[in-house]
Amino acid sequence: MCFRTSICSRTSPCWKNLIEAPIAHGHLNRQDAIKQALELLDVVGLRDKADSWPRHLSGGQQQRIAIARALALRPRVMLFDEPTSALDPELVGEVLDVIKKLARSGTTLVVVTHEIGFAREVADQVGVYGGGKIVEQGSQRGGAQTPAAPTHPSILI
Repeated sequence: MCFRTSICSRTSPCWKNLIEAPIAHGHLNRQDAIKQALELLDVVGLRDKADSWPRHLSGGQQQRIAIARALALRPRVMLFDEPTSALDPELVGEVLDVIKKLARSGTTLVVVTHEIGFAREVADQVGVYGGGKIVEQGSQRGGAQTPAAPTHPSILI
């Protein structure tokens, strides 16, 4: 799961944030974890920030590091809870671009978002959530593409 705010350690450089879980869970040794961390930084477009401290990065960059950190354990499904809600508007696109890249790679994604255009562009299935329930769902090209009740606050991809 990738939360709307970065959960990176502020006391470690970016690359080190990406190696802790795979090593702790016995998935990778240190050398392989470092190699994977650098590959994941490439995936999120931040290889040049490997030695940077998260506190010195923009909100969008921190969010992309959080995405890479979540990917470090090679999940079969990624859940994003409002991945752009805490970002300045000019930083939203860089995070959405990374999520689009993940979707194209075949990673199964569940994204809770208010970014309706993004949901329409990327989703295979869309569900409209309101009042604590999924009130409408369908294929991206089907009924939920233009919700019957547009006041519902969230879309699930």
